[in-house]
Amino acid sequence: MDTIDISNLNRQFLFRPKDVGKPKAIVAAEFIMNRVPGVKVTPYFGKIQDKDEDYYMQFNIIVCGLDSVEARRWINATLVNMVDDDNPESLKPLIDGGTEGFKGQARVILPQLTSCYECSLDMLNKPTAFPICTIANTPRLPEHCIEWASVLEWPRVYGDKRLDTDDPEHINWLYNIALKRAKEFKIEGVTWSLTQGVVKNIIPAIASTNAIIAASCCNEAFKIATSAAAYLNNYFMLIGTDGVYSYTFEHERRKDCPVCGGESLDITVGKEWTVERLIEMLVEKEDIQIKRPSLSTSKKQIYFQAPPQLEQATRPNLEMKVSELLEDGDEITVTSSTLPFNLSLRIKYT
Repeated sequence: MDTIDISNLNRQFLFRPKDVGKPKAIVAAEFIMNRVPGVKVTPYFGKIQDKDEDYYMQFNIIVCGLDSVEARRWINATLVNMVDDDNPESLKPLIDGGTEGFKGQARVILPQLTSCYECSLDMLNKPTAFPICTIANTPRLPEHCIEWASVLEWPRVYGDKRLDTDDPEHINWLYNIALKRAKEFKIEGVTWSLTQGVVKNIIPAIASTNAIIAASCCNEAFKIATSAAAYLNNYFMLIGTDGVYSYTFEHERRKDCPVCGGESLDITVGKEWTVERLIEMLVEKEDIQIKRPSLSTSKKQIYFQAPPQLEQATRPNLEMKVSELLEDGDEITVTSSTLPFNLSLRIKYT
């Protein structure tokens, strides 16, 4: 669903200055069809989540170069759920590649046979988060000023209006507000590009890293499509921060993986923990990382993020102790509107 930004032109060969502002998918498809006669590329300008299982069932191999963990988790869970033991063609190999500055990874996932994306969630770097008190009272970095503009000032000025991080006018407003605050606290370094990078969590792309990971993904797709050679088993890691280092290893399946494992995940909480604290832990825990989680058991609703009526009805439970609602060993179901799977947790008290 991305459009071409001028900063994209330095690390690829599909786009030209005349294409700035146009949808990446459409321009890329046109370029490839012009470059390689006889190849048919069908672009889709939109979210991968808008397509159903029937859409993905038509493909032999799925290659992902997505720009968010959330999207990767969605397609991974969708492909795992599609597998039907009575229909071998329902198993769609997933090749995933991603880069972060000088680091990159490529992997081959055979849904229900090998470890899935969710199995290795705890290997991801947690996104940088700044304490609200620092942002509000004692900013020291240009990033603090930008976060203040987006997290505190935007809702104060615009209320429920959603901040669109792809809208240049919205980024421009944040930049001007952040720059004004930075001058107030004598902080240097607030720029338009940094503002965009902070609110979109952008890490500068390195052309060489992208090229190596792209080549790796293409190589694996070729091997699976032709059976010309054994495919990757199952994780390739590239680190280019000091020299060039690569490492290949087999990532094993997790029995308590919420997507492909089937077993409940044990979590330990204190008896004095409130439901609100439990939710904060679910958001931050490396092997869970669920945004806006809703909690329930087979018998009761603990807290729901949506719809608004249900959120309001369950909001009082946020201040209640978990031990007042659940016994030791009870299982709770965690859901999120952004993920097509449920997470089953078994509560253990310290």
